[in-house]
Amino acid sequence: MVRYVANKFFYMLISLLILISATFFLMKAIPGDPFQAEKKVSVEMKARLMEQYGLDKPLYVQYFKYLGDIATGDFGISMKKLNQDVTKIISDTFQTSLKLGLVAIVIAVVVGVLLGMLAALYHRKLIDNVAMILAVLGMAVPSFVLASLLQYYLAEKAGWFNVLGFDKPLDYVLPVMALSAQPIAFIARLTRSSMLEVLHADYIKTAKAKGLNWFTIMFRHVIRNGILPVVTYVGPMTANIITGSVVIEQVFGIGGIGKVFVESITNRDYTLIMGVTIFYGVILMVARFLTDIAYVMIDPRIKLSGGKEG
Repeated sequence: MVRYVANKFFYMLISLLILISATFFLMKAIPGDPFQAEKKVSVEMKARLMEQYGLDKPLYVQYFKYLGDIATGDFGISMKKLNQDVTKIISDTFQTSLKLGLVAIVIAVVVGVLLGMLAALYHRKLIDNVAMILAVLGMAVPSFVLASLLQYYLAEKAGWFNVLGFDKPLDYVLPVMALSAQPIAFIARLTRSSMLEVLHADYIKTAKAKGLNWFTIMFRHVIRNGILPVVTYVGPMTANIITGSVVIEQVFGIGGIGKVFVESITNRDYTLIMGVTIFYGVILMVARFLTDIAYVMIDPRIKLSGGKEG
């Protein structure tokens, strides 16, 4: 187990290095600089700013210096937000995104699994049909479209919620609905498919033949084995929800890290773009890493080298 974790961790570091390198060089390849929109900045002042942020040095020097700074936990100072540390900007804004993301994750898993279980238990019946129609709609409608519809009908027309803001408990409802709709749909379909396969497995028939009651069969065999594909999906889903709330935050005027990321790209704030990108990458990789560990712990049949035993 220790060797398995060490290997996963090593490959995670390699992936992170590739992400940092790709982002750095692609960003530098774009024509222009962070100060080209500053009309009032003189040529001399611009040269001083370029020197201050090390942008006048050769590209390879900037790259290795940045790697060294990251290794010590220094993401630098924002080039657009006066004297603001990138690490502090991320920590301050991520709290809002994390609150929104965690609520959306819980809702997505609970509602998605319940819908999938009901659809599987009532296969080819009304509940199954309704659940799958909702799942198809949830996957087909983009989150920003759903957010706009919810905002217009439930906030603007009905007046049940605020159009913008994220200050009260009710302000969570619309952003969470928009953010969790697609994960709910995917989890519901995944759970239904997996549960149907398990319900028709030979060991379930054997358990029924032995006279085990319905609850024992469901909770000891069906749910435990049927939930494994969902566990695999929860890791990437967690990262995607937390890091993918950029559009939702823009639509509902939520001051989270997604909004900061969009602003940094618009302003070409190199240090902030790199900081947020690395932060997003770490979240995604850690989520995937923990998912792999959890999958092995839940299903002992999984070999630590990957794959199932024959």
